[in-house]
Amino acid sequence: MPDVFLTGAFAWPALREVVLGDISNARTVSVEGVSLSSANMAFPLAVPQAGERLEAVAVRLDDGEAFHRLSYLAAVIGMHPVPKHAEGDIAAGVTFLSDHDKPAADPWNMDDWQNDWGQIAIYAAEEILGYYRRVEAHALTWRLPMILARAAARCTAEADAAPATLRRDLGADAVTLHASQATHEGFFLTRQFDLSYPRFDGSRSETLSREVFVVGDAVIVLPYDPKRDRVLLVEQFRMGPFGRGDPRPWVLEPPAGRVDAGESPQEAARRECEEEAGLSLRSLHHISSHYCSPGASTEYYHCYLALADLPEMGSGFGGLATEHEDIRTHVISFEEAMALVKSGEANIGPMILMLLWLERERPRLRSEA
Repeated sequence: MPDVFLTGAFAWPALREVVLGDISNARTVSVEGVSLSSANMAFPLAVPQAGERLEAVAVRLDDGEAFHRLSYLAAVIGMHPVPKHAEGDIAAGVTFLSDHDKPAADPWNMDDWQNDWGQIAIYAAEEILGYYRRVEAHALTWRLPMILARAAARCTAEADAAPATLRRDLGADAVTLHASQATHEGFFLTRQFDLSYPRFDGSRSETLSREVFVVGDAVIVLPYDPKRDRVLLVEQFRMGPFGRGDPRPWVLEPPAGRVDAGESPQEAARRECEEEAGLSLRSLHHISSHYCSPGASTEYYHCYLALADLPEMGSGFGGLATEHEDIRTHVISFEEAMALVKSGEANIGPMILMLLWLERERPRLRSEA
């Protein structure tokens, strides 16, 4: 096996261990003609750049399987093995490069990257390597944004656990996981867990088999113009109502979307309003963060009211063609929005919650406008 020069995230010991196992022969070298494409991503791409040198970690892999695992992960994120020379006691080896990106403007800093992206990269690499030898690398590339979003949501969950005052103050480590497997693997992911947990009577449950829909966090934003007392809703076809058999699968809801890896919910809120409705927001007011269906889904909603200048009342169109979105926007009065709640035409839970929150806070928001 050739020596391998690991750059960027691949050089981080914690990620290196996930991919390659315990490596005891790692050495620092300088690789010729290589630069990093961006420091602000889970897996910065190494790209060719004449005249540049990039610090790397050189390892000798005695196990061909380890090299194939590394090559698989690299292929999913868009890199392939390329022969390279390095300064130091190793003259030649292989590194992983992308052909399609440009060098970063800012220099790579391992500590900064580790703080922002390290754990996300580990969780994403673990999921990607779970497909190794089962799914071709090119078939995973289009799933990568969702893999990263799931990894980021897991990190958020670990960092921002809600308090336990009335409910049981017992950690997830009290649950015994006997086995887990993916029962559906696509853009979305479904996993089956066989587990047992402490019951309230002090006994332990039998081993139960449960499936869960694993998805990233989402942001939902209700735009409100306090001066004109109007809100903006979007209308679109939704698979949930269609799959349930609802004869009217077009629904009204606030702008919403996935929180991408490396993005805060507030940043996602502003992006989604721009993409779906062409809106620039003045400010955001946090309403709630909550699970939408805790019995079956990991999805976690971050809900905001957004203050914005809304156009004249009526309908328009929005959405991204690249994401096959077909969206109609509606600017309506607050009274009309509440009438939708009373009639039942507003049948999306977060929108009802957000409108009721607005009903309570509306006098304050209007007085401050």
